[in-house]
Amino acid sequence: MALSLEYVAKETGNNLRRNVLMTTGAILCVAVSLTIVGIALVLKQGVARATVQWRNGVEMSIFMKADASPDQTAAIKSQLDSLVAGGGSAGGGGAEIKKYSYCDQVCAYKEFRTMFSATPEFTQSVGQSDIPPSFRVVPVNPALIEQIGSRFVSQPGVREVDYAKDAIHGLLTVTHYAQLAFLTLAGILLVLAVLLIVNTIRMAIFSRRREVAVMKLVGATNWFIRIPFMTEGLIQGVAGGAVAFGVVYALRNVVFDLVKHQTIFNNLIATTGDVVKTGIAILVIGAVVGAGGSAAAVSRFLDV
Repeated sequence: MALSLEYVAKETGNNLRRNVLMTTGAILCVAVSLTIVGIALVLKQGVARATVQWRNGVEMSIFMKADASPDQTAAIKSQLDSLVAGGGSAGGGGAEIKKYSYCDQVCAYKEFRTMFSATPEFTQSVGQSDIPPSFRVVPVNPALIEQIGSRFVSQPGVREVDYAKDAIHGLLTVTHYAQLAFLTLAGILLVLAVLLIVNTIRMAIFSRRREVAVMKLVGATNWFIRIPFMTEGLIQGVAGGAVAFGVVYALRNVVFDLVKHQTIFNNLIATTGDVVKTGIAILVIGAVVGAGGSAAAVSRFLDV
């Protein structure tokens, strides 16, 4: 038998109307579980954006003044060179630093625009000349970081010394446990959503089991019978994902504000682009869950 779009649309619509309550329950369950997944993903993106300057193992940042002279910057570089592994023992420091890098004002301004990309009115009010350059330091032994940093605090041209351990420990701790809790709960709810979709499809096909048997006898293929039910599950999954998308978009700032209260990071934000990418991901997950659950539900009724 040839499978037409009209037949699929008609059968899918009939199935959805026959089981309105079960369909609504499945959509809501998918929506709740994918909302939690979405929040966890957006939170992860926000953390990655907020900690952009601490990547690659950086433990300390020496921020220079925006108007620091080239000689002052060169003096700090010379001291760091003397502490790099293999760089000699000038100043009695020895090999205390594994590596370091210099982020000039161009680099720092680019990072600034990345971290605050969700607030263009703020980034436009700050010029490149207002952003301080910095040295990013990775110690040989993390335990030495405060000892190393203390040498630069009062140096000419230095604005401040920030320690990554102090800066990101609270953020990573809070977000780690939050993401773990979110994903665990989302996984449980997603399983329940699949079971609801499976049960809805099974009820629909069970009420038509004689019709299915007749269709098989007159030559209908398994896919001819399966597609309308899979489309029904697909619609339920995508509908749940769409609801979750809207909720995540609306609640992203609320969630980030709660995390900010537990950490010192005020630049924990998610851009519209981050949320859109997350929304696409949860729509795909919803579609896969719905269609996959439906396919599993139909299979047992096709052996007639």
